Amino acid sequence: MLKKARIAVLVSGGGTNLQALLDAQRSGALAHGEIVLTVSSRPGVYALERAERAGVPGFVLPAEDGEAALEELLARFEIDFIILAGFLRILSPAFTARWPRRILNIHPSLIPSFCGKGMYGLRVHEAALARGVKVTGATVHFVNEIPDGGEILLQKAVEVLPGDTPETLQRRVMEQAEWLLLPQAAEQLSRAVAQEV
Repeated sequence: MLKKARIAVLVSGGGTNLQALLDAQRSGALAHGEIVLTVSSRPGVYALERAERAGVPGFVLPAEDGEAALEELLARFEIDFIILAGFLRILSPAFTARWPRRILNIHPSLIPSFCGKGMYGLRVHEAALARGVKVTGATVHFVNEIPDGGEILLQKAVEVLPGDTPETLQRRVMEQAEWLLLPQAAEQLSRAVAQEV
């Protein structure tokens, strides 16, 4: 039996992508990895409740020296790779350099459209609607020192419908792309990491 990759999920809000990963783990779709740690940039977020219900330890990063605290947690839990699931802090170049091809992020557009610093959450969907695109989607990519600049692993297109609001478009992108792609990418990387061990 191969050793499972040990995964930390970093969150900042409701945790819908974390839930998609937990569901994939429970169903066996995430077979080669195990979520063993959840870390939030903010206290009191619903993602931490989701983690607790699933029996996954949850921690909140301090405002100061957050990356030092994060590194300590990652070492303590013997983490193999990190998934950013709506994590709203930009990781420093020094941090990302220590985790090459070991940090995944999900972004709610088809990179290189509507991405980069300051483009997150509803802002992405507002920009897509303002531009009048007919197709948007989601992208899973490796994280490097450039916001949304790392190598792309998976993308899925989602149709923009007449009358869409940023909220309805966000929901469709989550349901039709993010919640499918992120577990798929997590399993892909877990399989690769598990074979290296």
